[in-house]
Parts: sequence; C-alpha cells; structure tokens
Amino acid sequence: MSAPVIEPVRPVAAKSPSRRSAKPQRTTPGRFDTALGWNDKPGLAWTLRILLCAIALAVFAAPFLTIFSGAFSTNPSGSSLSFLPHDSTLLNFKVAGERGIWDYLGNSLVIAGGGLLLQLTVCTLAAYALARHRFRGQALIMMLFMMTLMLPEEVIAIPLSLVLGDVPVVHLDLKGTVWGVILPLGAWGFSVMMLTEFMKDIPTEIEEAARLDGVGELRMLWQIVLPLCKPALGVAGVLGFIMIWDQYLLPLIASKDPTDYTVTVALSILRTDPEVGSGVVLAGAVIALIPSLIVYLLLQRSLVTGIAAGATKG
Repeated sequence: MSAPVIEPVRPVAAKSPSRRSAKPQRTTPGRFDTALGWNDKPGLAWTLRILLCAIALAVFAAPFLTIFSGAFSTNPSGSSLSFLPHDSTLLNFKVAGERGIWDYLGNSLVIAGGGLLLQLTVCTLAAYALARHRFRGQALIMMLFMMTLMLPEEVIAIPLSLVLGDVPVVHLDLKGTVWGVILPLGAWGFSVMMLTEFMKDIPTEIEEAARLDGVGELRMLWQIVLPLCKPALGVAGVLGFIMIWDQYLLPLIASKDPTDYTVTVALSILRTDPEVGSGVVLAGAVIALIPSLIVYLLLQRSLVTGIAAGATKG
C-alpha cells in the first residue's frame, strides 16, 4: 500500500484592493482642516458651520457696510438698512473736510502714535521688572496697576483735569497740548499684566546663559526678552492703539480750543451740527475707521499668535 501524497500548502495571496475601492490615506491636512474640525466633506455638520459663520459675518459686517453705504449716498436714510449706496457721491467727504475732519484726524494720529510708543515703552519696562526680578512690594505694585482698570474715566475726569491744569512739582499747564493727552495714556494696566505673564514663561536658563556672557539689563531686554515677546507686543500694540484712538473724554478735558479736538470728539460735533446731514457724519466715521483697520491688518498675525499663545500657556 503506497503512502498518500501530501501536497505542500500554498500560502493564500492577500487580495489586492481594487482601484475602485482603494482610498488614498491623506497624510497632510486639507485646505479646510482647522482646529475647529472643518473638513472638505459636505454634510449636516459642514452645512451648520457654514450657516453659523454666515450669520456671524452678517451680524458683524452689516454695520460696516451700512456706514460705507451711507457715507457715499446723497441722502442716506437713518430708518432703513442699506448695503449699497443710493445716488453715489463724494460730497459728504468734501463737506466733512470743510468742517476740519482732516485736521482732527491729524491730531488723532499724532496722539495715537506718540501715546502708543510711550505706552509700549513704559509697560514693557514695568513688565520686565515685575516678571524677571523679585523685590518687596511687587504684589502691591501689580495690584495698583490692576486697580487702574477698575476706575471708570468719569470718576477720574475732574481730578485729571486739575492735574493737567497744574502738574505737581513742575507746575506746568498741559491743557491745549498733545502732552496733556499723551502722558495720561503712558501706562495701561492691561498691557502691563499681559506682558508680565508672558515674560514669566521665558526660561531662566536663557537669562542665566546671557548673564554669564556679560549681558546687562538693557541689552538683556532688547536683544533677548523682546524678540521672544513679539506676539505679546503685537497684542499690546493693537489693543493699545484702539484704546487710545477711541478716547473721547480725555481729549475733551485736555483741550482749550476746538482745534485741539481729536476725530472722535469731532464726530460728536458733526452729529450736533444742524447744517450737515447724516451722510457727512457717516463719512467722518469712515475716515476715523480707516486707521484702526490698517493697524489691525498690519498686526493681525501677531494678534492671533499672541492670543493663541496665551490660550495654550501652561
């Protein structure tokens, strides 16, 4: 009896996926992938996100479109919402210029530029001292900076007017000058707090290595600390400029003559002028809006980066 022949077992080849069923695995994020979970596959969630973004855009963009539409309209209506100008004209800007809006804009630019430069300088030095050094009364000083954010402008308006009229020690009258508006804006508690917390996260090893190389305080701040704080400086720059640009009460009490007013005060004057219409006021609002938009567009990357760095800190 012959032995049975056993055939060798052949390994079964794995079934190769067909071209139709094969789906390439994506290793890089798509164009619409973000931290909010966007994807390029239409569906219910995708439709809801688009709808919510459209609603939010309409809510925030509608006032801007209305302002621009009314500024270029001959007779804008205050009782109806219009996104497109009717009977387009530049007469409103001409009348606003005749009312001195460009001179007021120049005053605002000088005050905003000088005030922001002084504010960033003072707040950066204060934040560096509070973040990188230890001394007695440090918590008390930070608390005093925070207390300035809790006081409304109306509370300090009268004392500030008296101080600007007769500055203690030097006995100078700063009313009617740009310094009367710039100096009170030289320090802002919010910028001090934000820059202080940002500088605290800088590793001490970097500072110790720099000190071993003989780096002094000013060089340490200028060449090492400030380059690492660019996102925070961008946030402080944008928010500080908007805060200074929107000042109304301070330029009003620090001025002696209407020619010293800023553009925000000038808008209230145009609004109460019976000889001009609402189109001239809207044209002045457009002129006052442009510098803020330019500053935001120039520093938006630093603003987003600074906010994201603060949100993910720790």
